[in-house]
Amino acid sequence: MSLPNVPDIDPNITIRREDAINLLLTSIAMEEIGLSHIIEAEGEKIQRVVNDRSLSFCDVLKINDSVERILRNVIRNQMLLQFKLEDVLKLDAKLTGELLEELEVEEYEE
Repeated sequence: MSLPNVPDIDPNITIRREDAINLLLTSIAMEEIGLSHIIEAEGEKIQRVVNDRSLSFCDVLKINDSVERILRNVIRNQMLLQFKLEDVLKLDAKLTGELLEELEVEEYEE
């Protein structure tokens, strides 16, 4: 068995701190959009169950348990995203604070 062929990629990536913060916020937003699609799909599943009179009580309970498990996982992911957002906002506050300090120093020097 041979090793995979990895292309020669320059590992040096230059990105400003402000751009990194924007990318982190965008990633949080994209994950939230994905979770909203999952919630919407689960709601549609419940609507189908409510409208389908041929399902047995046991089938309805199984679907209910399935929806509950999925929504619990969505809630866990949203909690993690909240932590991530708080950390990113702290980074942004540090960046804003550093910029204000630089502006104050420049004003003082003039």
